[in-house]
Amino acid sequence: MNLTGGIVLFAVIWFMVFFIVLPMRLTTQDEAGEITPGTPAGAPHQANLKRKAIITSVVAVLLWSVIAGIILSGAVTLADIDWFGRLKR
Repeated sequence: MNLTGGIVLFAVIWFMVFFIVLPMRLTTQDEAGEITPGTPAGAPHQANLKRKAIITSVVAVLLWSVIAGIILSGAVTLADIDWFGRLKR
């Protein structure tokens, strides 16, 4: 894996984790009882994006280090996942 591959892998992992963390502990305006005119009742009351971004970054670094370690160690190669025999060995 080269530098570009590592950066792309980290970005994909970061956004996947972010979309998982985003709805956690979310309080809607309807639940808070303070609906701003012109917004739906299901809109977030307070999102805490900075905290969620920090949590996402920590989890993404941990996941990325495990996945990158497996790829760089050679435990899983492209030949291992060639289920249809399209690559020549």
